[in-house]
Amino acid sequence: MLEKILVEDYAAEGKSLARVDGKVVFIENVVPGDVVDIQLIKSKKDWAEGRPSRFHSYSPDRVDPFCIHFGVCGGCQWQMLPYQKQLEYKQRQVRDNLQRIGKVPLPEMYPILGATQTQYYRNKMEYTFGTRAFISREEFDRLKSQQESAESTEGEVAPLPNPNHEKVLGFHAKGMFDKIVDIQKCWLQEEPTNAIRLAIRNFARENDYSFYDIKNHHGLLRTLQLRICKTGEVMVNVVFGEDDGMKREKLLDHLIRHFPEITTLLYTINTKKNDSMHDLEPVAYHGKGYVVEQLEDFRFKIGPKSFFQTNTYQGEQLYKVTREFAELTGKEIVYDLYCGTGSIGIFVSRNAKKIVGVEMIEAAVMDARENASMNELTAAEFIAGDVIEICDDAFFETHGRPDVIITDPPRAGMHEKLVRKILDIAAPIVVYVSCNPATQARDLNWLDEKYTVTKIQPVDMFPHTLHIENVVQLRLKDEFRNL
Repeated sequence: MLEKILVEDYAAEGKSLARVDGKVVFIENVVPGDVVDIQLIKSKKDWAEGRPSRFHSYSPDRVDPFCIHFGVCGGCQWQMLPYQKQLEYKQRQVRDNLQRIGKVPLPEMYPILGATQTQYYRNKMEYTFGTRAFISREEFDRLKSQQESAESTEGEVAPLPNPNHEKVLGFHAKGMFDKIVDIQKCWLQEEPTNAIRLAIRNFARENDYSFYDIKNHHGLLRTLQLRICKTGEVMVNVVFGEDDGMKREKLLDHLIRHFPEITTLLYTINTKKNDSMHDLEPVAYHGKGYVVEQLEDFRFKIGPKSFFQTNTYQGEQLYKVTREFAELTGKEIVYDLYCGTGSIGIFVSRNAKKIVGVEMIEAAVMDARENASMNELTAAEFIAGDVIEICDDAFFETHGRPDVIITDPPRAGMHEKLVRKILDIAAPIVVYVSCNPATQARDLNWLDEKYTVTKIQPVDMFPHTLHIENVVQLRLKDEFRNL
């Protein structure tokens, strides 16, 4: 235990740091300016990790969290920080990662693009049904006090049954796979998300529906997905762990009666041990089975298994930066790698001669083709396959060599073989969109063999969280020298 330690600075990934006797101590759940006692979890020669066990004083930078579930559900970890301070730390995180891991020459970074809407910004939410509620220390102490004061006639302590703690709907408690925080109000998605979630939970309790027991893998109600688009369309997908047609229809009919704003209502039967949706088939119970979202004047069809930017408003900003960094004049062939449902390629398409999207997942490619058709694009092709394998001379002869490559990989970044392929292709401009600046920095180090980083633009997609997106423009070194 380290006592009365001043938290000095932000470290990264939501942790802050202090320096004690020459050792750097990384601490979670604190902010610079706090004075705390630290319980060490790990201690090495030059560094240690710990968590606060007692606060002696709080940082003047702190603000009151607006959510009653703050610190428990595992989301929105930075609500105790003013938004401007969050942006400062995120900008620093990008810069530190690119410098420390990338180790390549960097231009001056543009100021981070913060969100104008810091609450109710998500278009997609996923909730979990559970049989074990996470109870905060305060609630536990209150229940224990009530229990101890309620004695039975035999003089023994009477149990206080609370069936609501056995049927909960919300988010996993931080670090716990089997404990669910029973969410009363979430500030991440606008209404009717809270009203729908609470209506389902209350209906299920009143009608004695079983909630999913994740340890023993049984129970009727398993997970819940909601999409609310800025077009006004609302999609609800209720995932059942058992196939009980009578109970299912009773619940779904209840939703249709009480929430006419639901434009698409689906159900999915999942009897597997995992929650992945890729190998399941959602069934449209009401409506067309999908919703339509809009970025600028581009429209996108989104099904229950589609990937789409979960913050529509900031998604537009992210794609505008990508389009600007591509520096298109209408003459370029653009390769959109990891294209998913085609949203980035379609968004930049009017400034390009042709879009060629490549994606491993066949279902996503089918969605991309539908989205291209919906937006009346004729110079856009989407191909299912691995870029490393299919981008050969025959492919280039058919589709043309790219003038611009846009890549938007998952958090793990690009495979080293794909980086080699990009180096072999040697497009004049590469635009790298990343949701993880650490793996992006590693890839930039590999790309440094032929490319120079010429522009950097962080974009905050997820206020009050630790996550940050970053867009980088790279140019071939030989061509950059001639500019």
